[in-house]
Parts: sequence; structure tokens; C-alpha cells
Amino acid sequence: MPNRRILSLWFPRLGAERLIRMERGTFDAPLAVLRDTGQMQVICSLSEQAEREGLTLGQPLRDAQAMCPHLITRLRNMQAEQGFMKVLTRWAGKYSPWVAATEEDALVLDVTGSTHLFGGEGRVLERVGEDCADLQLTVRAGLADTLGAAWGLARFGTQPGPQFDSVAHRSGDDIDQEAPATRSRAVKRRHWTRGGAAPPAARDKADVGRIAPPGQAREALAPLPVAALRLDDDTQAELARLGLRRIGDLTGQPRAGLARRFGKGLVLRLDQALGAVPEPVNPTPPETFYAVRMSLPDPIGLEEDVAAAVDKVLGPLCERLKKKSKGLRVVRLQVFRTDQTMQSVEVGLARATDDPERVRPLLRMKLTDIDAGFGIDMLRLEAVRVETLHARHTAGHLEARQAADKRLNQGQALEDLIGRIGARVGLEQITRRHPASSHIPEKTAQVLHAAWSEPWEQAWPEGVLKRPLLLWRPEPVHAPEVPRLPEVFRWRGRDLAVADARGPERIAPEWWLDEPEWRSGVRDYWRVTCKNGERLWLFFAHGGQMSAGWFCQGSFA
Repeated sequence: MPNRRILSLWFPRLGAERLIRMERGTFDAPLAVLRDTGQMQVICSLSEQAEREGLTLGQPLRDAQAMCPHLITRLRNMQAEQGFMKVLTRWAGKYSPWVAATEEDALVLDVTGSTHLFGGEGRVLERVGEDCADLQLTVRAGLADTLGAAWGLARFGTQPGPQFDSVAHRSGDDIDQEAPATRSRAVKRRHWTRGGAAPPAARDKADVGRIAPPGQAREALAPLPVAALRLDDDTQAELARLGLRRIGDLTGQPRAGLARRFGKGLVLRLDQALGAVPEPVNPTPPETFYAVRMSLPDPIGLEEDVAAAVDKVLGPLCERLKKKSKGLRVVRLQVFRTDQTMQSVEVGLARATDDPERVRPLLRMKLTDIDAGFGIDMLRLEAVRVETLHARHTAGHLEARQAADKRLNQGQALEDLIGRIGARVGLEQITRRHPASSHIPEKTAQVLHAAWSEPWEQAWPEGVLKRPLLLWRPEPVHAPEVPRLPEVFRWRGRDLAVADARGPERIAPEWWLDEPEWRSGVRDYWRVTCKNGERLWLFFAHGGQMSAGWFCQGSFA
């Protein structure tokens, strides 16, 4: 069986170059993509021009604008970048069927047994560089026997050896030594294949990435900094203080000492990079998208116009789901504005459905949350979560069929009500109760989410019905500490008199559990009707690990 060969592709400028691809010729100045941390905006991606100005990742926006006044900034669009990575995942499938997106800006390919189809491993890296140059993307590649080694070669393999001592503590974001071929924005020309001079990108194949020959991962990783092992910053700083700056410095150290000093994480990463511990590549499963998009000839901004556009795309989406016997459970509406920004709203349903009439009112309730800005020029409606719909068949006499239809319509009305309320407050805020098998008052019913549970159709236990409608944690009642029900007591700052009482009902704690609330021992519960009309649920705790006394735990309707 041949050795595994793993190809790691890193796109260090993914966020900025995605915007440059969308607006060709618009960004003639340095571009920075910003991430909002809640307190300030920091740079998360830079263009090549911005890096030449001395800007760095993680730099606050105010500092970057002081260094580069003509800097162009855009807010990060996580959903758009994730969608772009899915496109790159499909593109990488031309080189191997085993492709995984391990990070936000990186891909991993298992090219074992497939490199000969492209003329060898060197030719694979060359074609990757050519494709990325056409896509106007910066890429750095590493090819080795293990995932860890390929990851390290992609990020640190093209850096010259003398610089390792000075950048051993740097992270993988340092791309000062980037390949000129991958920075090129020019469209490739194939006339050189007919006898002309080869362009620089084709003559210098080593600029695209670095290849570790089979069985030589240790030699290829030895001159790389310890950051190539995917270690955290604290571990890198500790290793640098001890003078262990390169991976070759670690391979000669005693394993027990490394594990004892830096933990098992360092030894695990080192073994994964050298192939002593397997690290499989799990390919990203193919996704089935259920989405409909509409491009508008002119921007719109009125709520009525957006609602009309939603009606246009909702019908085809539900029809596509109906052909696959699927139903909507969560649907997302994305509106793309003319300033290249996007807003989205999501709606969840209590039950999966393929009926557009049940989804339309929920989406219209969410349209008020959308800010059209300077106008909306495209809409996209996507089924984020779908479920299989099972056909319902009714049989029997006419009366039985009518009863079944009635129950079906009643259930659908309840589901629509849950969906409408959930669109306002959230589906997770709507709950229902089912009886539970316990004699403890607070455990007699279990709380379930209404959207993900069925109503209780059987009769409730008789003991549960005797419990109060409202329950709370026991609150102290000022009364004599005797087990006899007092005629007058003080609760919540009020003096109450007893008009009628029923009880006691003795409830003992669950002896097999140590619950802090029940350390007061056995309780005698009373249903008390006060002279002012209040109906309370009082109990006397006989005392166990805590002192005895009277408490109030609930109120009847």
C-alpha cells in the first residue's frame, strides 16, 4: 500500500481577495477587512497593498488609519466567506475526492494515488498555483506524508532558513516571504507551450509551495520553527525562552521530559507531524442545497416590494422541496444590498412543512428587522434545515375520516400558532409540560420545547392535578415552629389569616439523592385558603440537616 500523501492549501488573504474578485478595478488602494470585537474593530484580512504599507492582522482600525490614511475598509461577512470556501472545496475536488475544509482559510486534500494523473506532485502544485492565479487568490501549499507536516510546510516551508531564529515565535499569519507567482493578478497565457518562453510562475515551481518526499517528513520539518506544529502561543513562548526554536531541536529531546514540562499536547502534535500518531482526513460530505435566488433589475427598499419578492421565490422553493418529500423547518432570507453588504433573518417552524402559505406570514413578520440601506438588488431564500415529510393516509368510514381530518386541522392550527409566536420571541421560549414519574412536587412535570415535542394525549396522573398551578422555591413563613397549622402567619411582608385548610400530605425526600432543597427532611403540605381569597401551598419541614419551620412553595389558581 503506498504512503499517504497530504496536500495542505492555505489562503492567507481570503477575506480581502474575495472582495477584490467581486469588484474588479474598484479597490485601487490598500484594502482591509475588519472584524468587530464588541469594543473596537480590528483587521482580520489584508490585501497585498495593505501589507506593503506595514499593516498587520489584529491591528486596531484607528492605528491602521493613522499609518495608512487612504486605507479602504470593509466589514467581514462570515457567511459569504464560508460560502466562498465551499466553492473552493468543490474546485479542489478536481485534484482529489478527499477534500476537507479544516479551517476558515485552509483546505486539506488526500492526494494519495492521484498525483500521477496530473504528471506528478510537482505538476499538481504548479497547476494549483496557476488556478489560484486565475482566481486572483494567494495560495501557499505543502505536500507531505502527514497532515501536520503538510500544514507546517504550507505556512512556513517557503521561509529561508536563516530567518527561523528571528521568527520562531511568529504565527502562521506571517506571509512576508510569499511566492511572487501567487501574488500575480495577471491572467495566465498558454502561448509559451507552443515554443515561447515560459512565464516566471511556470519556471519557478518551488515558489508555489514545498514538497517533502515520501518518508522524509522529519528532515523537511527539522529547520521549520516550532509554530509549524500548530502549538498555542504560550507553548511557543515557553519553548523560545528555553532556546527550542526549531522542530529539529525538539526531535532530539527526551519525550518524557517534554510531556512533563509542556504537557501531552506538544508531544501529540509532534507525533502527528512525524507520522507516529495517525491523523485522518475526513472529507467534507456533499451538501444538498435547497435555495432560490432572485436578482432585481433595480434596487428596492420598500417593505411591500421585499414582501412581493419573497412571495416570488417562496413558491419555487416549496415546490422543489415537495418533489424531494422534504419540508421546511428553518428558513433563512438573505438580502444583498448595493453597498456589497448582506443582512439575513431566520424563521423556525414548529413542524416541517412544504406549504408556502404557512411560511409566508412568518417571513413577513421578520421583514421589519431588515434595513434596506441604499437598496436591495438580490434576495436569496434558503432552507437551512429540512426534514422528511411522511404521507398521511386516512381509511375507514366517513365519520372516522372526518374525525381524523378534524384532528389534523387542529394540530396544524396549533403548530401555526407556535410558529407565529416563535417568530417574535423565539421557538426556544415556547414550552409545554409532560408528566414525570416522581413524587417530588418540582419533578412531577418535565418542561419540553413545544416546537420539538408532541402534546401529551393521555390522561394526566391524578396526583399531579392536585399540585398548584404556580410553583417556586420554598419561601420562609413567619409562624410558630410547630407542626400544627397556624391561624395567622406572615409571608412576603403581609399578615394572612387562614379561612380553610386541607391536609396534611406528607412527602418524604428521595433518600438516594442528596438535594440541597430537601435537606430539611420530611414535609407536611397543606392547601390553605386565606381570608383575602389567596390559595397557597404551605408545608412544615420537620428538619433534618436544617432547622424546622413553615414555608410557602406555590399558589393555586
